[in-house]
Amino acid sequence: MKTFRSYLHILLVTGLLGFAACKTNINTPTPSRGTADFSRYIAVGNSLTAGYADGGLYRDGQLNSYPSIIAKQMQSAGGGAFTQPLFTTDQADGSGYLKLAGFNPDGTPKTEQVATNLAVRGQLTVPGFGNVILYTKYSGDLNNYGVPGIKLQHITYAPYGNLNGFFERLLPGSAPANTTTYLDFVTAKPFTFFTDWLGNNDALLYATSGGAGDILTDKGLFSQLYNLSISKLTAAGQKGAVATIPDVTAVPYFNTITIPVILAGVQKANPTVKALYVNALVSAGTYAPRAATAKDLVILTFTTALIGSPVTTPVGTLPYGLTPYTPIENKYVLDENEVALTQDYVTSYNTTIKAAAASKGLAIFDAYTFLNDVKAKGLAVNGVNVNSNYISGGLFSLDGVHLTPRGYAIVANEFIKAINGQYGSSIPLADISSYNGVKFP
Repeated sequence: MKTFRSYLHILLVTGLLGFAACKTNINTPTPSRGTADFSRYIAVGNSLTAGYADGGLYRDGQLNSYPSIIAKQMQSAGGGAFTQPLFTTDQADGSGYLKLAGFNPDGTPKTEQVATNLAVRGQLTVPGFGNVILYTKYSGDLNNYGVPGIKLQHITYAPYGNLNGFFERLLPGSAPANTTTYLDFVTAKPFTFFTDWLGNNDALLYATSGGAGDILTDKGLFSQLYNLSISKLTAAGQKGAVATIPDVTAVPYFNTITIPVILAGVQKANPTVKALYVNALVSAGTYAPRAATAKDLVILTFTTALIGSPVTTPVGTLPYGLTPYTPIENKYVLDENEVALTQDYVTSYNTTIKAAAASKGLAIFDAYTFLNDVKAKGLAVNGVNVNSNYISGGLFSLDGVHLTPRGYAIVANEFIKAINGQYGSSIPLADISSYNGVKFP
């Protein structure tokens, strides 16, 4: 026994001495571009690419866009200047946006619309289309081509520069005389590398309208246009990275005000109420009222005070949302069948995106999988915890769809990881803790 103890003592001492002699080495790769060329990087996409947040496009959001964060990290790996179409400091509030003003006694947030120092220069009425808000023109070099509201089906439509004020402000001409397509505009100047996050609005706008104010882009048309765009973006051998479309039904816009929460509030005041009613999709554009379930998604902007308010019907005055004769309107609810339809289209779109990217050897950031994982499990990065909860989660901004600066930094890092993995580059990751979530008053 003594011999065994002595032997054990020798082993422990030797091990401890060996451990003490070892130094922990953290190997930080020297930044390099690998097989890519980052000297002129451009970003193609919609509102997420532009830095849209809190229901608007404004200077602070632009400064924290994910492409600007990527470009900053690229600089140590051969990246060049990255110019964005920033609003001026005098018009820093851009289109206007929401800010958090506080909380009601029941804990629900109070938001206010910021409407000072706007960059609105006028309004154009387009016959057969409606009113288009025009913003102060931007001129100069451009690397971030993000256009809020753009769909894939708009990228080859010549009049689109007259129908979207965010695109119109980037063009040298003025509405209603613009004829330059988005795809031609973004590829007009030479570039060496690109990121592409087009396609979100082809599903999102249908979803956020409750399936009542927009349509899902035809799957075949989506495939045709996406492949066309990738072919043109890589025509001179450029490398790049694309992102898949997130599960648009998983964002806080659809998961904050829920059927169970609304019903519980109603039952607290009136225990006899057994159900809420929604006007739901049956099939092929046919709708009918039915009792709501937890699988029906209520939009974030729905005013719950409407529930129970008197509605005049052919059978008398009845409470809104509480009878089959007075269901919650389509525009406020993405019902279970509409959710399934949206998810089916997004799956198809993402199959197209992945195939197109693979055919050209591009990096792929699977935003669909990543953001669903964050929703399911949360995310911890460098001691910073985020999740998909509205306001408290730190990832999504006050509109419940677009990201906070911290959210955009996280997305930038996921793009960077995909780029490094595909091209053997070593672009350093951004420090997530340097970027804020929702700003509290």
